[in-house]
Amino acid sequence: METKQALVVLYNGVVVTMDQECHVIRDGAVAISGDRIKAIGPTSQILADFSSVADESIDLNGRFILPGFVNTHVHTSQQLGKGIADDVDLMTWLHKRIWPYESHMTEEDSHLSTLLCGIELIRSGTTCFAEAGGQHVPGMVKAVEQLGIRACLTQSTMDCGDGLPPNWKYTTDECIQSQKELYDKYNNTADGRIRIWFGLRQIMNATDQLLLKTRDIAQELNTGIHMHIAEIPYENELVVSRKGVDHGTVTYLEKIGLLRNNLLAAHSVWLNDAEIGYFASGGVKVSHCPASAMRLLGFAPIKEYLEAGVCVSLGTDGAPSNNRMSMVDEMYLASLINKGREMYISGATNPTVVPAETVLKMATINGAKTVLWDNEIGSLEVGKKADIIIVNPFTWSMVPLHDSISNLVYCMRTENIESVMCNGKWVMKDRKIVNLNEEEIVQLAMKQASNLLERAGVNLPNRMKFV
Repeated sequence: METKQALVVLYNGVVVTMDQECHVIRDGAVAISGDRIKAIGPTSQILADFSSVADESIDLNGRFILPGFVNTHVHTSQQLGKGIADDVDLMTWLHKRIWPYESHMTEEDSHLSTLLCGIELIRSGTTCFAEAGGQHVPGMVKAVEQLGIRACLTQSTMDCGDGLPPNWKYTTDECIQSQKELYDKYNNTADGRIRIWFGLRQIMNATDQLLLKTRDIAQELNTGIHMHIAEIPYENELVVSRKGVDHGTVTYLEKIGLLRNNLLAAHSVWLNDAEIGYFASGGVKVSHCPASAMRLLGFAPIKEYLEAGVCVSLGTDGAPSNNRMSMVDEMYLASLINKGREMYISGATNPTVVPAETVLKMATINGAKTVLWDNEIGSLEVGKKADIIIVNPFTWSMVPLHDSISNLVYCMRTENIESVMCNGKWVMKDRKIVNLNEEEIVQLAMKQASNLLERAGVNLPNRMKFV
């Protein structure tokens, strides 16, 4: 016997659909049946059709209804390492702080770290994230099941390179086999909220054999590949010297046929014009992480990507390279730093570069395209999954509301996000996380993080002068 699906009606709100025409319904409503959107339209119409049969009706009193944000590059397993790698260069960051930290993690550490990260993601409106790679995917799976949000989970995969911890020495076949086992066991679990992708940490830690086998198995299984690409000039220089190409990572990946539409390229800061063209022709998706880019990498050519037709989305990166897992903050930064970069390059001001509506697309529908899920998420449309956030704009930070899209990008704070729904279920309601005891997670994380750093032998400089 088929179970009756709950019907929820959200009405009297400003519905920002992010559909193909970017429709905004000023006095709009959304009807949700089970895990999907059943109807969208003016409040009067939706109430007339559904109010008498709704299980729950919520008057939003003018609040915004948006699709949930899609964070396309985040290391959930690094959340317990927040603050351990501030103000250091990338190679020190990697070899002296992050790899010792990650290599001493247990599955339980990864589980707790993902829970803690997930709380921050939910509070800032994220309903789906792309994991950039960690060592204990089963711990992440357990956390995502509990959190109630959506994820593309990836194992951090390396089969060569300098500075690797002793317990990270894996053959190419071991790297492929372990990921295939994760795919077989966990893909499409948690009511379809979890997808398993294949990971390539970076080209400096991948043999040609690993690159090619990953390309082929991901294509065979119809899943994605998540890889850090062209992060720093040194990476390109190394590829030129070792691979015999004329520029760097992207030129080489084009040569071996890895630049396909299932590749998520994180950061991708140091490309020339020809390589941007390779991304566009291959359908490669770029995750722009403005906070960590400014901190460690440089300014990505976002304007050029967009002009070439490359799909650009937003990511926060991990806590040790950002400290804030807020897509709200990333939208604000993306809208500003790309204007600043344009002024620096051209010598003239151009405030129209990467406007608010483009940034909001990056955080929603472009994010969904990047994680290969745009047929079900990323916009509010009938038949799509009910991944929805509710924003209260009636605070000092957002009023007056002259331009809704502008206010959402330039004025919104994390605190303005009141409720979050994923797959038709509330994961945060009226600013309260539904599925977890948040205080308990925070207390456990503080204790476990200290134990992990001690095991890893990570000693941080003391910058405080106590008196």
